[in-house]
Amino acid sequence: MRFFLLPVSTRRTLLYCQRAPAIPKKQTISERVQSKAARTWADWEKKPGGWQKLVVGYGNQALRRIPYEEWGLKSVPPLSTARKEDEQAGKVKVEVVYPKSLVKAERVTSILHTLSTGRESLHKKRLVLCFLGMPLTIPVAIIPIAWSHWRALAGGRHIQFLLQNKLITPVSSPVLDQVYADQDHPLPSTAEPTTTKTSANLPESPIIIEHPSPEEAPNYPGGETLLLSQENAQRITRLLGLPQLEVEIERAIWQVETAIAAQNSEKDGKASEPQPEGGAPSPPPASVTEHDKKQ
Repeated sequence: MRFFLLPVSTRRTLLYCQRAPAIPKKQTISERVQSKAARTWADWEKKPGGWQKLVVGYGNQALRRIPYEEWGLKSVPPLSTARKEDEQAGKVKVEVVYPKSLVKAERVTSILHTLSTGRESLHKKRLVLCFLGMPLTIPVAIIPIAWSHWRALAGGRHIQFLLQNKLITPVSSPVLDQVYADQDHPLPSTAEPTTTKTSANLPESPIIIEHPSPEEAPNYPGGETLLLSQENAQRITRLLGLPQLEVEIERAIWQVETAIAAQNSEKDGKASEPQPEGGAPSPPPASVTEHDKKQ
């Protein structure tokens, strides 16, 4: 099993888990259901038209708005009893691949810990709300949402188990370093950290993980700068031989880029507001703290 830590911006990182080649064992019911659903979805995407293609189109738009942090945790397999025993016995090698030009080796485990625990309380809360809401609405519509939160929780707990038992081996990747070094700059930037919003329009702070700046210094070192373009994201998937990773990186870049654009638009809107007479801008309220500004 192999984890990938891919900095998307100077403050955000994508986690992706590549599972080890399946050993010829009997699949669990959940694994069979997931495999069947994935094949069906892929077949529908290839159709030239019809209701299946329409469903896939709307579905992909909705899936694209699920935070990429949640998708990253869902890529990690749940910790079954058999998998736990194999990992503790050393039968499964667990590596974490990262670009050393942006991620320091000694920070790999702390980044994994942050990514695995940063949204844990949110997923627990949403899972409970899903169960409470089932009697009040259509259960079939809530089941996929509840399943998504459960999978994210299970993936995070699996990572925590690996960290607690020191079963992870960091491995720097020259391939990733080269891709990031070849990235043309400037990319979209914002002077302040961004925030994201859930599909329910509730404020949701991103998991912030600061990275050293690349040689091409970002426009706003104290804010947030995109580190990957869609073109280089595709290059990563080709060089790593992971076509299934492409949609994950594309989604993460789109979400961060959208957040940066929204942040800049909001800032421009405030700047265009009429100033009080005398031309001098009004001082900020005394109650606004530096912590508030970062939210």
